[in-house]
Amino acid sequence: MGRIRRSLKRIVLALLLVVVLLLAPVGYVELFCSADGNGESYEPKIADLEFRRAEANSYMTYPEWHIVYAYQGLAETLRTGDEHRFGYASSIAGFWQAACALNRVAGSHGGGDFDTRATMHTIGVSFTFEMAMKALYEEMLGRLSAALRGSEKSPQDVDAAEMAADYGRFLEQTPWYKYDFDAAVARLWAEPLTMPVRGWERRLALGGEWKAKAAYARAIATAVDAATGGAQLRIRSIVTGMLPSELAAMEDVEIIDVTPDHVEIETPRYRAFTRIVARIAEAGGNMEEIAGNDDIMLTALSDRDAVALADGERLITTVGRDGFGGYRHLIDVKVVDLADTIRTLAARSARLEHVYDY
Repeated sequence: MGRIRRSLKRIVLALLLVVVLLLAPVGYVELFCSADGNGESYEPKIADLEFRRAEANSYMTYPEWHIVYAYQGLAETLRTGDEHRFGYASSIAGFWQAACALNRVAGSHGGGDFDTRATMHTIGVSFTFEMAMKALYEEMLGRLSAALRGSEKSPQDVDAAEMAADYGRFLEQTPWYKYDFDAAVARLWAEPLTMPVRGWERRLALGGEWKAKAAYARAIATAVDAATGGAQLRIRSIVTGMLPSELAAMEDVEIIDVTPDHVEIETPRYRAFTRIVARIAEAGGNMEEIAGNDDIMLTALSDRDAVALADGERLITTVGRDGFGGYRHLIDVKVVDLADTIRTLAARSARLEHVYDY
């Protein structure tokens, strides 16, 4: 009985240590990454309250996208290599580095409310645990089975790479918990076992991971739908410098109101919104207001760890692009300067990645 008690005590202590390690970044962000102040006052032109969103959300939205980029980076790694080559630790570090910087900036834009910060921390802890477990497994058993397999990939490896790429694209416009993980498991198991050791190892490891995600996704989807009725998928913006007819001719752009000074439009959110803003900038138009706000964040990609900033822009932080190489720069900009920023990125050896639409 004494040995059993000691073993149980060690297990409990180990679990407590894991919990402390997982929650430590949350405590650091909350204690040392805050900023006072509510920012400048702004009188929105968008009248419909349903289409106004908290300005701080432009910054607090990024952590979810960091996870999207991590999965896309993993997919890029799997195009030519195996899972153990992905930078799991640096991706975790990048998440919390960005979360700290963004929590500070959000404080000067009204601050993230409790629910928003709680969501950021919850997905951060989940992401940290998932990436850490994947790193631990892939660096040991995953690497061993890949070595036994040789340089040629098994059908299960090919399927895993295709699933990762599909999942990365899916996340650009749709919440992760709506992905059909059960179908992914079925496709994985349907692949022939031409390399039995690696094939069975991938079936059990990835199939088990995806089955767990499928169950978790169903629980999350039910909770989210019950709490919010689903996310708002449309957003409204004020555009200047373009005719209503020019805007109406753009795909996914709906004209809401026209005044002598501006045009109010409604568009999809997420990745589609970034593409629309980029098209408006390319056509010579300008954004004046988005979702009732006059400040917004974007990310720009470059091969350098520094990017030149124009007047009015502020660099929030820079993180590495795991799986791709290069750097991601998080930039705070006035909405009225957004189009100019997009138009001048190429001259600064950078390119637009995403505009964070609250």
